[in-house]
Amino acid sequence: MRNIYGIKRSDLEEYFLSKGEKKYKALQVFEWLYEKKVRKFNEMTNIKKELQDVLANDFSNYFITIEKKQEDKLTKKYLFKLQDNNYIEAVLMEHDYGLSICVSSEVGCNMGCAFCESGRLKKVRNLESYEMVEQILLVEEDIKKRISSVVIMGIGEPLDNYDNVMDFIKTINDAKGLAIGARHITLSTCGLIPKIQKLAEENIQINLAISLHAPNTQLRDKLMPINKAYKLKDLIKTIKEYSAKTNRRVTIEYVMLNGVNDNETQALELVSLLKGLNVYVNLIPYNETSHIEFKKSTPERIKKFYDILIQKGLTATTRKEFGSKIDAACGQLRSKEVKS
Repeated sequence: MRNIYGIKRSDLEEYFLSKGEKKYKALQVFEWLYEKKVRKFNEMTNIKKELQDVLANDFSNYFITIEKKQEDKLTKKYLFKLQDNNYIEAVLMEHDYGLSICVSSEVGCNMGCAFCESGRLKKVRNLESYEMVEQILLVEEDIKKRISSVVIMGIGEPLDNYDNVMDFIKTINDAKGLAIGARHITLSTCGLIPKIQKLAEENIQINLAISLHAPNTQLRDKLMPINKAYKLKDLIKTIKEYSAKTNRRVTIEYVMLNGVNDNETQALELVSLLKGLNVYVNLIPYNETSHIEFKKSTPERIKKFYDILIQKGLTATTRKEFGSKIDAACGQLRSKEVKS
């Protein structure tokens, strides 16, 4: 049975038409679900009783549950339990511009990035779109505030779960859904080139972030196995084509690993690699975990790396650190739960 939170409004319109009803019923249902936050069909009072029963028969309204929560000054990390007893995570971050949530797209991950905790536990399955939507709904319910931006950068590779992620984006972007603007939605990928090309054809103005993390093929091969399937030079070409097609600037994510990818020569290599592209670089202080040997770069090395990028004409930022007192690394809280 399909979950009501996993269906786009356009699909719900088709559903009502198939039942001999007017398609505006989909709008009414969306208003109950996302504006009035009503979960039960029998509480949707402007929908006739017979139709409420049909909806209850055709759709589930099951909700994932919050299993654990950790809090730091500007960060909250949530561990969710799914209906099949698997676990996923989301992280809420408080910025100057509002509240942002980082959501998961898969249970586990098969990309195997050497520095990533969530990739240490292999992929179990894709998340359904409702399981992504409900991460946001449950956190909003918990904090009693509206979340203004979404990053699909938690456990999993979003483009490896393409159809569910697209349904999720279209639901949260819907004016009668969660009404989160496309330019406040960021999708992060390690570089699945065919899916990036497909995304470019979607005609949605979301932000694309590429997890690069190395300035050359040799190092990226060691850090990110995906680089052996989709070569760095081809990824750079795809980024250029994506920007031209969408007229959108692409974010280059670069996690700062002490003594691995953070020296001055590597900064200059990154400048050369990205020269002429419509991108900006986001330098990310590494969140260390007990299972992985990598350490985060020192503030001095990050500053030197950043300065070189700026001096050579790239646009760059250094991400503010969040969750240093909690299990903030992607997959870290789930890893503890699965182990236990």
